[in-house]
Amino acid sequence: MRKIAQALLIGASVMLAGASMALADSSAALKALDPDNDGTIDLKEAEAGAANVFKTLNPDNDGTLDVKELKGILSEADIKAADTDNDGTLDQKEYMAIVDARFKAADPDNDGTVDLKELDSPAGQALLKLIYK
Repeated sequence: MRKIAQALLIGASVMLAGASMALADSSAALKALDPDNDGTIDLKEAEAGAANVFKTLNPDNDGTLDVKELKGILSEADIKAADTDNDGTLDQKEYMAIVDARFKAADPDNDGTVDLKELDSPAGQALLKLIYK
């Protein structure tokens, strides 16, 4: 019985540590993506972050991102849906269209900005994958 209680306590501690680390990541992202220090990210700031991430994800500098380069960031279904020219890759315009859509999803109050609370939401976390590395 004691071993079960210890295992549960350890499991709960790991979950809490993981949750606080996610918040720390959102906080660090907000700080990095908010050059005007107003405590929010607007679409222009999100797009600037996305442009940097796009460059980072494109080590071959071919101007497109393929499934391999986007692994863990976008699903194959997301890539296919955003690939308007059906070439199997996303160019920067197609990537930015996803960023814009995810920004809108992460901004449920439609104030044109995403704050820390919104970044911590599932929609905010999906946006962060595209705009912060």
